[in-house]
Amino acid sequence: MHIQNKHIVLYDGDCPMCNYWVNFILKRDNKNKFMFAALQSDFGQDFLKKRNLNHTEFNTIYLLKPQQYYLVRSKAIFKIFALLGGIYRPLSWMKFFPGFISDTIYDFVSRNRKKVNVEACPILTIEERKKFITEPFLT
Repeated sequence: MHIQNKHIVLYDGDCPMCNYWVNFILKRDNKNKFMFAALQSDFGQDFLKKRNLNHTEFNTIYLLKPQQYYLVRSKAIFKIFALLGGIYRPLSWMKFFPGFISDTIYDFVSRNRKKVNVEACPILTIEERKKFITEPFLT
């Protein structure tokens, strides 16, 4: 699996709502575009520290395209919808909203995300487990 060809979703691994959304993406990633890493993992910590980002608070999602760019908060969410394509692509059009509006909504959800009840995390298949990165390489 060539990590340079993937988009890596970095998320709060201790957040049930975040895990729900990772599973949402995983189940709809028909073109195998995504990999995942918890911000608390060695990979996530390496990513944050190399960019002088806060590595002790995990209230932000990042979308990393290795050797190219990374997106934060609502910009990451909108790009994920665009990459999922299909019926999710129109949700990516919200990227045209002013960033302060979409990020304010993102921050509100982020502050309250652990208060939301979500279903239990499913058991992943072997193929799905291969999409999760833990080791700190090529961030």
